[in-house]
Amino acid sequence: MPSAEAAPTLSALTAQILDDERRIAQGGGPKAIERQHKKGRLTARERIARLIDPGTEFFELSIWAGWQMYDAWDGAPAGGVICGIGAVSGRRQMIIANDATVKAGAFFPITAKKVLRAQRIAFANRLPLIYLVDSAGIFLPLQEDVFPDEDDFGRIFRNNAVISAAGLPQIAAIMGNCVAGGGYLPVLCDRILMTEGSGLYLAGPALVKSAIGQQATSEELGGAAMHARTSGTIDYRDPSDEACLDRLRRLAAGMRPDPQEPPAPFTRAAPTAPARPPSDVLDLFPISTRQDYEVRQLLECFVDAGTFDEYKPEYGQSIVCGTARIGGFPVGIVANQHHFVRPAGGPIQFGGVLYVDSADKAARFIMTCNQEWLPIVFLQNVNGFMVGRDSEQEGIIKAGAKMVNAISNSRVPKITVVLGGSFGAGNYAMCGKAFDPRFIFAWPTSRIAVMGGEQATSTLVEVMVRGLKRDGHAVDAKEIEKISQKVKDDYERQMDPRYAAARLWVDGIIPPDKTRDVLIFSLEVATRYAELEPFRLGVYQV
Repeated sequence: MPSAEAAPTLSALTAQILDDERRIAQGGGPKAIERQHKKGRLTARERIARLIDPGTEFFELSIWAGWQMYDAWDGAPAGGVICGIGAVSGRRQMIIANDATVKAGAFFPITAKKVLRAQRIAFANRLPLIYLVDSAGIFLPLQEDVFPDEDDFGRIFRNNAVISAAGLPQIAAIMGNCVAGGGYLPVLCDRILMTEGSGLYLAGPALVKSAIGQQATSEELGGAAMHARTSGTIDYRDPSDEACLDRLRRLAAGMRPDPQEPPAPFTRAAPTAPARPPSDVLDLFPISTRQDYEVRQLLECFVDAGTFDEYKPEYGQSIVCGTARIGGFPVGIVANQHHFVRPAGGPIQFGGVLYVDSADKAARFIMTCNQEWLPIVFLQNVNGFMVGRDSEQEGIIKAGAKMVNAISNSRVPKITVVLGGSFGAGNYAMCGKAFDPRFIFAWPTSRIAVMGGEQATSTLVEVMVRGLKRDGHAVDAKEIEKISQKVKDDYERQMDPRYAAARLWVDGIIPPDKTRDVLIFSLEVATRYAELEPFRLGVYQV
């Protein structure tokens, strides 16, 4: 991706992201798709398209998973599994579908993490789950990073059991391979469907022969007929993908219907259009990190017209807080301002920086949102907390800790959108991935890193040059320039939003002009359920 400075417009940057996503959606490519069809099976995306209600959209999550992470093994587009939310017989479901066109649906490290993220989203928002299983199991060359840890393969099955105990419906349809430990996923679900020609077993014919010397066919070990007639493991046997998907729709129709209105304590009024067309953000938001803008103008593209009431607008001006409605949903908004501000009686403050007053303001506002059961929308474009003698003596660490404490203990749904920079502790204070947002999205202009590129390059080059000199290596200006360029290129690559999305630091890269639509959908999902616990805070330093 070109750097922010090189990209001609935000529209062009967005178009490039969408074009790349279309390529990712091809999975293993035309030949792999053809192989799947020759087996009489649909691809994962074809299955999802047939499963969801006609005329509705599939809200895909984490399509960038694994991007450029597994090139040594010819890649793993979308992490080899497709996850997202779709309506099935009028009920919203989390759908998780192995993509057998990518290494036979084998689990890479990122595959397991992507499924775990989908399960977490489903559990937090009380969404039923449908698993379309077609996987060869763990990708053995990387087994050490897939198998044993608490965020690895086995955690999926633990989650199956916990989700079931919580009363959330889970249906698994075995539509191809389901082998080894992966066999526990469908068997831990409430209902199991299986198509003819599929296989469900702990060990295939070759492994059985090697382990115990027994000759057995795939059908004898784990065919659909055997499991339907002999083991009794499955509930339904279907002749084809199409018949299986039709049955899934009938079963989903028997589930408890989606709430027409958000249950208490959440509410929703009749939505109104925003004051500005959502497409205006493409002109209002600069792709250069050096350019300023007015965040309140962006809010006019997202919130229902006339509903934004700003909280303490004259205090802590480097952050904008307020209540509003988005698509009729009452929300709290915490957004970084991105131009110079001058507090009363004080020096000029930089945009995108959190100061003591702005951190205190935000912490107090987050507490109010929790008292009033307002979901919070965070709009990140943050360089971090202010540093220096004055800021430290004013207690910037204490102020930042208050903000982090309030976010960490929030009982209301949190939704985060990274517009631009998301640097250092600013990522934490503005509800980055570590702070359990129900959803977290990024714009094509986003940059997530411990510090900005220029500062990081300068620091890293200084450390490297000092090390070379300590080892007796004389470094001239030309070599320093070469080192600097390499460090800069590496750091820029790591700040690319696709790098973050590949590692699931965000749930997706969204077109800026679709932000309002994405927020409304996210709020519809996030307000399905509330954990009716009192709002508690940890210790505050004063």
